[in-house]
Amino acid sequence: MKKLLPYLSFFTVILTSAFLFFYKKTTKENWLPDESRFSKIVLADSLSEPMELAVMRSGKVIFLERKGKVKLYDPQIDKVKTIAEFNVFSRFNDGMLGIALDPQFDRNGWVYIYYSPNDTIPRNRLSRFLMVEQDSLLLSSEKVILEVPVQRQSCCHAAGSLAFDKNGLLYLSTGDNTSSFESDGYSPTDERPNRSPFDAQGSSANTNDLRGKILRIRPMPDGTYTIPAGNLFPKGSKKGRPEIYVMGCRNPFRFSIDSKNGFLYWGDIGPDSGKDGLQGPQGYDEVNRTDKAGFFGWPYFVGDNKAYKKYNFENQQIGESYNPFRPVNYSPNNTGDTLLPPAQPAWIWYPYGESKEFPFVGKGGRNAMAGVVYYADEYEDSPRKLPKYYDGKVFIYEWMRDWIIALTLDEKKQIKKAEPFLPTIKFDHVIDMAMGKDGTMYLLEYGQTWYSNNPDARLVRIEYAHGNRSPVARVEADKTVGNVPLTVQFSGRNSVDYDKDDALTYEWFVGEQSFAQSEKATYTFKEEGIYQVKLKVTDKEGKSHKQSIEIVAGNSPPQISVNLQGNQSFYFGKEEIPYQVQVTDKEDKEIQLENLKINFDYQAINALQGNAKDGLSLIEKNTCKSCHAIDKKSVGPAFAEVAKRYAHDEKTMQMLINKIRKGGNGNWGEQNMSAFPDLPENELRAIVSYILDLGRKQENIPKEGTLKLNQHQINEKGKYTLSITYTDKGTAKTKKLTSQKTWTWQAPKLEAELYDQANKVQKQNVHAPSYQFVHQLKDGSWIMFKNIDLQGVKKVTLRMASTGEGYTMQIRVGKPNGQIIGELKVPNKEKRDNWEEFTVPITYTSRGKQDLYLTFSHAEKEAKHYCSMDWIEFSN
Repeated sequence: MKKLLPYLSFFTVILTSAFLFFYKKTTKENWLPDESRFSKIVLADSLSEPMELAVMRSGKVIFLERKGKVKLYDPQIDKVKTIAEFNVFSRFNDGMLGIALDPQFDRNGWVYIYYSPNDTIPRNRLSRFLMVEQDSLLLSSEKVILEVPVQRQSCCHAAGSLAFDKNGLLYLSTGDNTSSFESDGYSPTDERPNRSPFDAQGSSANTNDLRGKILRIRPMPDGTYTIPAGNLFPKGSKKGRPEIYVMGCRNPFRFSIDSKNGFLYWGDIGPDSGKDGLQGPQGYDEVNRTDKAGFFGWPYFVGDNKAYKKYNFENQQIGESYNPFRPVNYSPNNTGDTLLPPAQPAWIWYPYGESKEFPFVGKGGRNAMAGVVYYADEYEDSPRKLPKYYDGKVFIYEWMRDWIIALTLDEKKQIKKAEPFLPTIKFDHVIDMAMGKDGTMYLLEYGQTWYSNNPDARLVRIEYAHGNRSPVARVEADKTVGNVPLTVQFSGRNSVDYDKDDALTYEWFVGEQSFAQSEKATYTFKEEGIYQVKLKVTDKEGKSHKQSIEIVAGNSPPQISVNLQGNQSFYFGKEEIPYQVQVTDKEDKEIQLENLKINFDYQAINALQGNAKDGLSLIEKNTCKSCHAIDKKSVGPAFAEVAKRYAHDEKTMQMLINKIRKGGNGNWGEQNMSAFPDLPENELRAIVSYILDLGRKQENIPKEGTLKLNQHQINEKGKYTLSITYTDKGTAKTKKLTSQKTWTWQAPKLEAELYDQANKVQKQNVHAPSYQFVHQLKDGSWIMFKNIDLQGVKKVTLRMASTGEGYTMQIRVGKPNGQIIGELKVPNKEKRDNWEEFTVPITYTSRGKQDLYLTFSHAEKEAKHYCSMDWIEFSN
């Protein structure tokens, strides 16, 4: 045995070394990378509807803006310039649609653009242009390669993405150019006379039409093209156009091609119905994949070949379901073959609600996109390329839901794993994705509002730090507006570097002029103007990051004050409160009364209405602002316009709730509304209440007078609001500034569960979702209500219960251990639903608003029993 020990030790060393070598190798390549090693670098912002981009080997990026501009980002000077402007038809979804560089671009300078000419013939055009010295685009060099006839009588779906594969074949996606405006979010197959814009059988399912397809051609040097082998219909065939590779698409907005195996991936944005109906299935978005030509179902099938039914739009009669194995097109708008290829099911499909098959996609609005397939060995060694962990992964992304997901495939090319990509980084509607030669990812963000010049519309680059990470600059300023001379204190103290002990240097700029090299800086603006102040932080290895902040010098915000008497949190009966408004502005010699808005309003808070206070946050959470703005038209109507149209009553409430839940169209133009079938009733009511409140008529009242708090009924919960807004005149070199102040008086009974902050408590629902209370109040528990004015308050009444004795409830101001102004020894009620009302005297004489805490303590820190609280009412 002793003789064997040296050999065993030797083999142990060998095996351990091999394991450690393998372990180090696999951990580097197979562990999810630390997200702090990624940086989102903003290269340009405030773009106007950016659409598609292409990255040159030089690092320059060429991209399109939908209404006509071609722009170029130059990394050498870190600037964007316009290099061409097209005259385009930009109504509906048309305009500048797609761009791709020739595979031999570095030698021939050819750029391919798909766009909508603004002329008398409705068509979209694929053309080739010459780019000179990678700096200017010669519009006079245009060679028209292909034209797609379209209709411009009605919206929608242009698609228009362009990409080359490894064999030099050019792919072009086209939308169905069909309005689903009058098919309730189901299949648009209207065969009535003069209704061709509403029948996708004339486009997507038409073998002799180029719309609703992905085309594949081989461009030739003379500007013509040839047809590659393997397309759906061979050249010379009478069955269909030979350019067609994939047909049966609705809106294949973005696609990509796997550079190694030739698989085509595309996202197809689906119809808008939020529920299954008599006409067929609810809407689904799709991510599709194929390595051979085929028919992918639209408008007869959606998702995994869920079939629509034959529908007669004349008499609303419903027929049999379409057959995916033998689909036929008998529409009078069909100019192609009647018998279509068998329908191919989607690879991934998902509705507005949660997907049972693909839960990783989440829920909400839908706009599916297919991004790149990443292969690390295709890019040069670079300290910022994506890590090898993503090698072979397929990236898909969601324009509406603002996520990017990396898909890992198994040997059979099926989904093995789906992982969110950079889930803590905020994306604002990614509309295109491409890789640079150095393995970094470039994104175009459209911004949160449709058809707008958005400040959050950006060209960005995603970098990965394999070694030293880039720092992150974060700017603070003690003021951002004011009259001149304006002295501002800047700080970069919250800038970070995720590499431990990596010291940072700081440099501050006004425009391009450097003015300080320290963490904190002071600058005095002596002349009027709007300035961009930029902080650049650099680590010891030279990596840097910048952030800017806007400073308005030469105009200070107006100051608003009001002289009010009495309690400024609650109304206790029918009251009258004298008031006097004062407005001052340093730059305006006289206050312009026409710019002063003083509104006083009362709103009853009915349990049926929902909590309008939460409506705005729910609107933002559920991507409603992707299609709507508060006070201006986007893809959908402004919320303020909706509020003007409808009365604020229960009938309107139910109608709008159903509209949001089901989606649809028909009231505000040619754009469908996304459905939100999974939103609970209380959230829908809160959203609708917020929208309808925008339309409440508010008349201006004088600067001085008496506020009459007499509109409420006895025991009615409501809120009086005094809102004062003033906008100054601005100056020639600055902008107008608006100040607003609001005062509210609410009913003196507060529901305990509507606290602003809490510690160690739970909310309990019983009998109905609308009835809640706070329970599990134990030693150390507290609830807090912000900004409570106790002027004139002599007592409070609380509705409480306790499952045991020994609890003390104290009312404190300012903080959980602040001044005690009331106390109650909570009696034992044995059961949590044995409610009783208790009155607590208040001893507090200070004026002004304070945070109010209700704290709970017990001599036994681990007591098993607890208290419950339903409401608290203040009395004068």
